[in-house]
Amino acid sequence: MKRLVLLRHGESVWNKENRFTGWTDVGLTQKGVQEAVLGAKSLMDEGYTFDVAYTSVLKRAIKTLWIVLEEMDLMWIPVYRDWRLNERHYGALQGLNKAETAERHGDQQVKLWRRSYDIRPPALEQDDERYPGKDPRYASLSQDELPLTECLKDTVERMLPYWFDVIAPDVRSGRRVLVSAHGNSLRALVKHLDKIPDDEIVGLNIPTGIPLVYELNDEDLSPIRSYYLADESAVEAAQQAVANQAKRT
Repeated sequence: MKRLVLLRHGESVWNKENRFTGWTDVGLTQKGVQEAVLGAKSLMDEGYTFDVAYTSVLKRAIKTLWIVLEEMDLMWIPVYRDWRLNERHYGALQGLNKAETAERHGDQQVKLWRRSYDIRPPALEQDDERYPGKDPRYASLSQDELPLTECLKDTVERMLPYWFDVIAPDVRSGRRVLVSAHGNSLRALVKHLDKIPDDEIVGLNIPTGIPLVYELNDEDLSPIRSYYLADESAVEAAQQAVANQAKRT
C-alpha cells in the first residue's frame, strides 16, 4: 500500500474577503497560518513523515507547505514547485466578491462557474493586468499554455500530465509524498483518483488546511480508501463553509 497526502492551503486574504482568487498571488491570513500549523500537528500526531513535497508557484500554497515542513522539522526535504498545480484561473472574475457576483448573475450561474466541470467563467483580455503573460514567473510558458480563463476540465487537463509524469512515479516508488495546492487543482486530482463523474464533481468541496490522506494500491495507485485527518463534524463544517462562499447574503 502507498500513501499520498493532499493539503489545500490555509485561509488566504482573498478567501477571508470572499473574492475569486485564481492565479492572483495573495498571502495567508493569520487564521490560514494557524490552519497550516494545526494541519502539521495532525500529521505528526498520526506519525506521518515525508520524503518529497510538491506545490504550486503561488505563495499561499508555498507558505502553507513551508509552515507544515517547519513544524515537522522537514525543511530539508526536496520541494518542487510547478504552475500546473496552480489554482484554476478564474478569468475576469478574479478579484470580484463571490456573494456580490451572485447578486449580479444569480446563485446558480456562479455555482456553475465555481463548481461545474466544463463551464468557464468570462475570460480576461490579453491586455488585462491580470493576464499571466505579464507575470515573470510564467515567462517560460507558451501563449497556448497561458490561460485567459479555466473550467475544472481545463485544470484537469493541465494537472494530470504532471501527476502521471512526476508525482505518481514518486508515489509508486514508495516515497512519502505531500502535495500542498489549491481547492480546484486538488479537486482535479481527487476527481481522477476517485473517478468522480463530470456531473457529480459540483458537489465536491475541499476545506482549507485539513490533510486529506489517500491509501493507494501498489499496482495502479487506485484508492483503497481516503480520509481527512480531522473530526468528521469539523470537516463537514469546513466543507459547508466553502460551499456557502458564493451564496447571496
